[in-house]
Amino acid sequence: MNMTEPNNFAPAGLRGKLQLDEPMSAHVSWRAGGRAERCYTPADLQDLAAFLATCQGPVHFVGLGSNLLVRDGGLRGTVILLHGALNRISMTDEELVYAEAGVSSPKVASFAAQKNLEGGEFLSGIPGTVGGALAMNAGCYGNETWQFVERVLTIDSKGELHERSPQDYEIGYRHVTLHPSRFTLHAGEWFVAAWFRFTPGNGKAAKLKAKQWLAKRMATQPLTLPNAGSVFRNPQGDHAARLIEASGLKGLAIGGAQVSEKHANFIVNLGNATAADIESLIETVQEKVKQAHGVELVTEVRIIGERKQYAE
Repeated sequence: MNMTEPNNFAPAGLRGKLQLDEPMSAHVSWRAGGRAERCYTPADLQDLAAFLATCQGPVHFVGLGSNLLVRDGGLRGTVILLHGALNRISMTDEELVYAEAGVSSPKVASFAAQKNLEGGEFLSGIPGTVGGALAMNAGCYGNETWQFVERVLTIDSKGELHERSPQDYEIGYRHVTLHPSRFTLHAGEWFVAAWFRFTPGNGKAAKLKAKQWLAKRMATQPLTLPNAGSVFRNPQGDHAARLIEASGLKGLAIGGAQVSEKHANFIVNLGNATAADIESLIETVQEKVKQAHGVELVTEVRIIGERKQYAE
């Protein structure tokens, strides 16, 4: 993508930051991938609403990019960067934890513990933001995000805000969608905040549990190399990591991408991986596991953008 307009400016009347031809490798945890046509970092929720009201073309919301691969050919449309933008977190009069979509999940866990609330400790093991956790019902250690959601705030492509309850959604394993029997959507809709209800209890015990789970995560996952967390969903009654390892794929590499030798459901960037390397390795793992075990692994990570065209 060759952009001729100046970079790093905000549209008239808006307070955020607009970047053109922005490398998405700087905004995804795999540290690989192409460029976005436009990236906008809103000043706050009101600024985001004003921007969306005038925005044209495809829109993609990105938090910490910990569950995302952008293909090397880049991404058309506008990426909304939430981390560092929608970052408010507070207690409400209802004793709920209110957190905007750009707040990191571990920060929610820490904040809840500081307020002597229990139940949110598992969020310390989720490397993304509240927005991403809501969108995919992220979970670990036997808990899932939507178990604790009282209600959510969403924004649509016209910049209009909507407050919704869990009953408005179909919620499953790594899957959340507006209930089709309740809504007919004419435009996209994204999570911008949530109210969480945790249990009053022992904050020190919650902090200790979160610390123990974080230590377990560091011991079992390849956190020293760029990765996107678990690549595949666990098949019912089994674990993707077990199937991948049983297929002899631990350590398998394509270009600069490798199936982690520490945890088989992680693909790491050894330093020079392209998005094509990573995607090719994902597809190879799926093919090999299907051949060996008859199981079709479904990706947990999102893959978006255009494949890079190479001259013959």
